[in-house]
Order: sequence, then structure tokens, then C-alpha cells
Amino acid sequence: MTSWSAFTTLPGKAPAEALGAALEAVTPEPIGIGVFEIEDGSGLWEVGSYFTEAPDSVQLDLLAAVHGAKPFTVSEVPDKDWVAEVKRELAPIQAGRFFLYGSHDADRVPKDCVPLLIEAAMAFGTGHHGTTKGCLLEFDKLLTDGHAKGPVLDLGCGTAVLAMAAAKVMKGPILASDIDEVATDTARANLIVNGLDQGVDVVTAAGLNHPKLREKTPYGLIFANILKGPLIELAPEIAIVMGDSGHLILSGILSDQRDETVNSYRNQRFNVINETQIDDWLAITMVKMA
Repeated sequence: MTSWSAFTTLPGKAPAEALGAALEAVTPEPIGIGVFEIEDGSGLWEVGSYFTEAPDSVQLDLLAAVHGAKPFTVSEVPDKDWVAEVKRELAPIQAGRFFLYGSHDADRVPKDCVPLLIEAAMAFGTGHHGTTKGCLLEFDKLLTDGHAKGPVLDLGCGTAVLAMAAAKVMKGPILASDIDEVATDTARANLIVNGLDQGVDVVTAAGLNHPKLREKTPYGLIFANILKGPLIELAPEIAIVMGDSGHLILSGILSDQRDETVNSYRNQRFNVINETQIDDWLAITMVKMA
């Protein structure tokens, strides 16, 4: 069955969410609406919707104008098995000792690796994005150098790939937190699939003030794969919960955002010890000085 998509972008979370809510009232009614921040540091948000009937372009153009968005791009979506398509495109990823794969590639898992199973339906944060792979490569180097120690926190965990990687090679406590309940539900599902649900405690929380996050301090390792803005805002909080000589792996940073982000942590007594760049994205390892 043919369907249609309509996408636009606009600055700011609140206007994007308002536009997403307004789309619920259009005719024909969309079967799905999504509002997502674009992870390029631009501050833009994407609003998309899907229809089983061709949408009314006049209605969409009026909504876009009212909410300060660009005109919607409407496309006809061919009938396709999208999960099968994603499986074909999401090839296994090797990141140091870690091997990320879907169940459809279970026969390709090498013997001398740390395997992490992520299904295609849970593709966000699988390691195919440069930020996640960069974090895994930085973590692999910490392990090789003998510098990785717990407790471990995967802050802004998404699908919890980084927490799972830590749980595979380190003893607890290991925590994973995200502000988004959908993300933490996905994280729990991934942990179960990998047999790690007893090794990682998942928390839905904003920032670091949740009691479960505070009771495990000081942390020896924190992953923070988020975006520049939140990383800078969280620098003082992360410094408080990080132990002396603890390691911080930051990502979600574009190359031209490096200095501003790094300086916010240098002001909290962190020094850069290593970094990995994949495409335009950086993953940076820092150590907290005593």
C-alpha cells in the first residue's frame, strides 16, 4: 500500500512540539507524527508525519507558515519491508574489541570479540553513528591502557550500547540514564536480549540529581554521548559526581564545537588525554585531576 510522508524543520523544541500537536488535527489524519532534534548543533528540529492518503498540501503550508517552519516536503513512500531494508543497511560494526550486530548477522560474530546484539528495530545508537562508535573506540583504548574503573554511568544512554559494553568487560555497579522514557524502555529491552539486565541499573532522569545516580558516586567512568549544549550545561554536575582520576568520555560534539566544549570541562579540572574523530563527530576522553 502506498503512503505519504511530510517533513519540515524549524528552530526550537517548543515550536516543533506545537507544530507536531497541530498536525493531529489535519485532514486526512496522519497515521504517525514525529518530532526530533537534528543532531548537528544547529538548534533545528524536524517534524514529520505519515499518511495513508495524499495529504492536503495547502493545509500543511498554512501550518508551516503559522509555526515558523519551512514548507513541508511531501513525498510518496513506496510499499516496502522497511525492517528488512534496515537489516540490509545496518552491517555489523567493529569498534576495537566490540562487535555490534543484529540477530540476522549472528553467524558473522567473530570469536575474539565482545559481542553486542542490537536489533534493527532499535537502530538509534547502535554504533552506526560516528558518536557511538567513537565512544566505543575511546573506551577500548582505556581498557587496553588499564585505566577503566567503576562505578560506570552511561549518561543520556539511548539504547544503552555503551552501558552494555561496560557491563561485558567490567564489574558493577553500572548505571544507564536518559531523560526520555522511550529510550530507557529500549535500553532495558536491549539489556534483556544481551543477558545483561541484572548487570545494569536503568534510570529515567534529567541530569544527575536522581537518588540512584547520586548514591553510586564518585564515578570512575562516565559516558556522556549527548550534544554540545547539554554537555556544557552538565559540566559542573559531572565534576561533582566524578572521582579524582576518573575518566569521562564525551561525544555528540562536532569538530568546530570542540574547543568550547573542552574548555567548559577544563574549568572543572578535566584534561584531555585522547580523542577520536569520525566524519565531523568527535569522541573525547578526559581525566579529572586531583
